[in-house]
Amino acid sequence: MSNLYVTEPATNGKVVVETTAGDIEIELWGRECPKAVRNFIALSMEGYYDGVIFHRLVPGFIIQTGDPTGTGTGGDSFYGEPFADEIHGRLKFNRRGLVGMANRSQRNTNTSQWFITLDKAEELTGRHTMFGQVMGNTIYNVVDMGQLEIDAEERPLHPPRIKTIRIIENPFPDIVPRITAAERRAQQQARLDAKRDLEQREKRAKAKKNTGLLSFGEAEEIPEEAITVKKKGITRTDLVDPADVPKKPVESYVELPESLKGLANGKKEERKAVDLKAIRAKHEKEKMGDEIARQAEIRRMEDSLRALKKRQGNDSDSDSDSSTRRKRRKGPSYLEQELSKYAAGRGRAAARSANKRGRRDEEEDLLLQLGEFTKRVAAMGEESPREEAPEEPQADKSQEEGEMITGDTEGLETDDDVGWMKHQLKFIVDEKELTRRAEDEYAVIDPRAKARQLAQEHSKEKEGQRRGTRTVADVGRRK
Repeated sequence: MSNLYVTEPATNGKVVVETTAGDIEIELWGRECPKAVRNFIALSMEGYYDGVIFHRLVPGFIIQTGDPTGTGTGGDSFYGEPFADEIHGRLKFNRRGLVGMANRSQRNTNTSQWFITLDKAEELTGRHTMFGQVMGNTIYNVVDMGQLEIDAEERPLHPPRIKTIRIIENPFPDIVPRITAAERRAQQQARLDAKRDLEQREKRAKAKKNTGLLSFGEAEEIPEEAITVKKKGITRTDLVDPADVPKKPVESYVELPESLKGLANGKKEERKAVDLKAIRAKHEKEKMGDEIARQAEIRRMEDSLRALKKRQGNDSDSDSDSSTRRKRRKGPSYLEQELSKYAAGRGRAAARSANKRGRRDEEEDLLLQLGEFTKRVAAMGEESPREEAPEEPQADKSQEEGEMITGDTEGLETDDDVGWMKHQLKFIVDEKELTRRAEDEYAVIDPRAKARQLAQEHSKEKEGQRRGTRTVADVGRRK
C-alpha cells in the first residue's frame, strides 16, 4: 500500500470539515488542481457549505454533498459558471478517503458538489477531478457515515449535516470572498422570515367563516354586506342572438424583449445589492454599538479605580478623624498580603537555587580533593625506592614524635605516616603454573589429523593383507 502514496504529489492545503457525525480532516492538492481547490476554499470562506447535508450515499462507493438544496441538482461555483476538469496523471481513485468533484454526467461541469470515496473506484479516474484526501483517524468517521441506512433513491434516512468548514492552511491567500459567512447567514434568515410571513398571510387569506352555522348570542355577528349570494343566470339560447353574447376574454402572453429582460434583471440585481448594503450597514452599526459599549465599560472601570484610589488616600490622610469615618481595616491590607506571598515565594525559590548551588559546589570540591589525592599517590609511586626501609626506625621515629596527644584527644593514637602510599603489592610469578593451566584448559582437537590417522591405519591394514597374500603365493610356487 505504501507504493501508492509514494506516487502521489505533496499537498499544500488543509481544512477540517465539522459534521454532525464527527470531524473530517482533508488535505488539498492546490498545485495540481488550482481551480477546484480555489473554488472549494472560497465557498468554505463564504459559509456556502454551512448546514448542507450529505444527500447521496452509495455503500462501498461514495458519499456526496455540496448541494444547498439537498436534492443533488443544485449548487453554484465560486466563478459563477461551471469550471473545467483537472485530471492529473499521479492522482487516481485507488483507495478510500479520496475527495473529488461531482459533475453533471458531462465533462467540465463542476460546480459546488463534491464526494468522498468509500473504497477503490478506478472507474472515476480520468472522469472526475481528484483534489484532496482524508487524513488521520478522521477516516473512520467517513467509514461510519458510509454505513448509514438509505432509501431506494440512495438518500440517507438520517443524513449527516456539515456544521462549518475550518481552513487550517490556505494555499491561495489572495482569495477575496464575495460575501462573509455572517452576511450569508443573515440573508438566509431573512429569506426564511419572509417565507414564513408569506405562508401565514396565505393561511389567513384562505381561512373562511362558515356562515351556515347558527349564532347563539356571543358569536360574532356577520355584517350583511359580507354575505353575498351568487346566482346563476338563466338564459334561453333560442331567444338570444349569438352575436349579442360577449365572448370570454382570452389571456394573452407576450414575451418581453431582450432590452426589457435586461432591465428587469438589472433591477433585481440592484435590489439584491441594496439588501446586501443594508445587511452590511446593520453589521457595521452593531459593531459600532459593541465598540461604544466596550469604551463605556472601560471608562466606568477607570472611574471606579480612580474613586478607589481616592478613597484609600482619604483613609490614609484622615486617621485622626476616626469618629466621622469608618474604622480602618486592622492588620495588613490585601495588597500587602499578596506582596508578602510573592516575596515569600521568591525567597523559597532563591533558597532552592542556593541549595542547588551549594550541592554543586560540594561536588566540585569533592572532585578536586579526589584529583589531588590521585596526584599525590602517583607522585609517591614515582618517588618510591626499589627496596623498602626497615620498620624499626619508623617505630622509633613515631616514639620520638610521641604516640599520644594531650588535651581533648587524649588516648588517641596519631597516624601521620604517609609511607603506605609507597607500598606495592607484588607476587612471585610461577611460569610453570601458567603453562600447566594453559595445557589443562585448552584441548586441541583437529578432525583432519584424526582422518589422517584413520587413513594411515587403513593403508597399513591393506599393506599387511597384500604382504600376507604374497607370502602364501610364494610358498605355493616353492612347493
